[in-house]
Amino acid sequence: MVKITGLGMLDLIVRNARLVGVQGPMDIAIKGEVIAEIGPAIEAKAHEEIDAAGQLVSPPFVDPHFHMDATLSLGLPRLNVSGTLLEGIALWGELKPLLTLEAVIERALRYCDLAVSQGLLAIRSHVDVSTAPLVGVEALLEVRKQVAPYIDLQLVAFPQDGLYRAEGAEENLLRALDLGVDVVGGIPHFERTMADGARSVTRLAEIAAERGLMLDLHCDESDDPMSRHVETLAYETKRLGLGGRVTGSHVTAMHSYDNYYATKLIPLIAESGMNIVPNPLINITLQGRSDTYPRRRGLTRVQELRAAGVNVAFGQDCTMDPWYPLGSADMLEVAHMGVHAVPMTSREAMAWAFTSVTMNGAQAMGLPDPTLRAGGPASMLLLQARDPIEAVRLKATRLAVIRKGKVLSRTAPRVAALSLPGRPDMVNPAAYAPKAEDITK
Repeated sequence: MVKITGLGMLDLIVRNARLVGVQGPMDIAIKGEVIAEIGPAIEAKAHEEIDAAGQLVSPPFVDPHFHMDATLSLGLPRLNVSGTLLEGIALWGELKPLLTLEAVIERALRYCDLAVSQGLLAIRSHVDVSTAPLVGVEALLEVRKQVAPYIDLQLVAFPQDGLYRAEGAEENLLRALDLGVDVVGGIPHFERTMADGARSVTRLAEIAAERGLMLDLHCDESDDPMSRHVETLAYETKRLGLGGRVTGSHVTAMHSYDNYYATKLIPLIAESGMNIVPNPLINITLQGRSDTYPRRRGLTRVQELRAAGVNVAFGQDCTMDPWYPLGSADMLEVAHMGVHAVPMTSREAMAWAFTSVTMNGAQAMGLPDPTLRAGGPASMLLLQARDPIEAVRLKATRLAVIRKGKVLSRTAPRVAALSLPGRPDMVNPAAYAPKAEDITK
């Protein structure tokens, strides 16, 4: 292990931690905002020590796709009765004129509090810029400032009603970027025609290239097998040399593409270097609503994209808003649902699901490498699990959430107190599973 010499008095030591890919318990020595050393039985003193007791310590969770301007607004001004994407969009159109700066800020901050408790320390949020005034933009810029000490919040200028379909949307988008919004957004499949959708992809990609910004488009969030804007996005990404600065979000229509077209498309996506962000909770809830039986799952071709070398990162998308009545800022719930919905139950794939909501999400957002290493950022989670698969299976309790060397949140271990004759008094769910090292792939 690499170490920083001359440790002196440390700020924090996490002892007896289990790290992915590392044999034996390790201590993590933290000085200031960085990891000073990782190694077995570090001989040093610190102002604070945490005994991980052989539990998993990992990088923080990352959500590369969310809508914070709408979060926690469930029931305002009414509920989505059909549960469809289109009614959700219509309902959002009814809610927008009722939004106030104070209400959006209050709901967003409540959500961020919940996110921290769940170990979610980086979020990319789309914010609607279709119509003026830009209440959501102003509110989330303020929220971004307030949560900066504990959450990396990226904002996407999102013309939710269509760049060309909504009058003045491009002007509003450019104004939002001038105000400090980080990422260019769009929704080509919601334009009036396929041609307008393709034209919007080109225009938005050029705006991102001109301004040196990232680009993240809601792309083909549809069951329509003819919605193929991700192909145009891959082309523009390659043409403009945008590479990993680009993300195609949702891409649910890919589950309806014929196999021949998909085998042509996926290599183009891989060649472009762009990221793909499916949202398992929402994609399987909103898609396939017009089907009888068999009913499509609505999730994109995760395994095929992975096999082609594409960076795939799961996102959460919604929590208690016009589109989704559930949600809890829990990226392990997202990974857990992804395992079932794809489906992917090999040991490798289940472990990857954990990576998709940590390392891969950070890559999609263009964040620094969050790998736990000497000299790296001292941001990490202590989870009530022995390995990533167990963390996904149990949606493990976040025992401690640490950002830049500061403990932000603690949660007591999850145990059950039993009153059964002749049985153990206390039950820890993790204790009732085979050891990971005893399971063959």
